[in-house]
Amino acid sequence: MYTAFASVYDRLMSDVDYPAWAAFYQTLLTLYGLHAGKVCECACGTGGLTIPLAAMGYQMTGVDVSEEMLFEASQKARRAGAMIPFVKQDMRALRLHRQMDAVLCTCDGLNYLPGPEDVLAFFHAAFQAIRPGGALAFDVSTPYKLERLLGDTFIGDETADIAYLWKNVYHPATASVDMALSVFARQQGETYLRISERQTQYAHALETLEALLAQAGFEGVRVFGDGTFAPPCATEQRWHIAARRPLPAPAGDETPARA
Repeated sequence: MYTAFASVYDRLMSDVDYPAWAAFYQTLLTLYGLHAGKVCECACGTGGLTIPLAAMGYQMTGVDVSEEMLFEASQKARRAGAMIPFVKQDMRALRLHRQMDAVLCTCDGLNYLPGPEDVLAFFHAAFQAIRPGGALAFDVSTPYKLERLLGDTFIGDETADIAYLWKNVYHPATASVDMALSVFARQQGETYLRISERQTQYAHALETLEALLAQAGFEGVRVFGDGTFAPPCATEQRWHIAARRPLPAPAGDETPARA
């Protein structure tokens, strides 16, 4: 995923208000007492959220599976004067040299994990990467969005220097959307570079996500609607979900075993 497409990704996403999205995550983290600290963002892409979160005072680390997206992120961070390490890793096998105060997975990162076993692998890895008392926060496109809004659609748009054709096919058996994207980026003169990208996103039920978080050891799970701190509605397009890694029980607080 995201090879040559990385070079045009930010132009296609120019209408996304990343500073506002970062501010939402900042508020979300404060609900868990994290006003500052070390934060790892998984599936960080070109750093659209990583860089503004660093500007807010968090010590950010960016992780992504795409070398090309990480290259774009590192160049943007350098231009912004931000010292952010960007690391190529599969988030299902996340391994960091120090524990974080929080781990994030933003912008549909979880929707690229095919099944519950993959989601659980990420939750387990994140649990180990977070210090006791720290938080995991992520967002996912909802099953409603994938089936009703993205599935079986065709979208096209054109600007002065870029155009795209985007076709989606929804598969009920796997609750997934295959996405085929053709991008035409203007080069010098009247020539265009064509970039083709194919991806698949998977829907995950809220009850499944909550159960997997508990199985991985998290507690204090909270679920919010799209960009709000209100409970999600039935037609919500995005869930924001957060949970905490528990603090260890105080010494001598164990419940005695029954005879």
